[in-house]
Amino acid sequence: MSVPSALVPQMWIIFAIWLAGIPTGLFAFVHALSQRADAFVAADKLSKNAWLGITGGATAVLALFQPSGTGALFWIAGLVASLVYLVDVKPRITDVQRGPRW
Repeated sequence: MSVPSALVPQMWIIFAIWLAGIPTGLFAFVHALSQRADAFVAADKLSKNAWLGITGGATAVLALFQPSGTGALFWIAGLVASLVYLVDVKPRITDVQRGPRW
């Protein structure tokens, strides 16, 4: 079965998006791993262990599933979980550990 030539660029774009998702999830997991547990509580977020589970599971899903096909919904959920950590939790954790600004 050959792929129509019009779909080849789309396949490369989907492949590039898939490859970009894996480091995103991995970065979120490593960042959560390297933070102090009390910073999560001080930032009024879920616990460190909860975020390690969420970002670790998201990274596994991003690596195992593809953004197209039958696993697309799982892949999107993994990407959203990683992005929620990076956009919402990471800045709050960083601010809490930085302390008050004068």
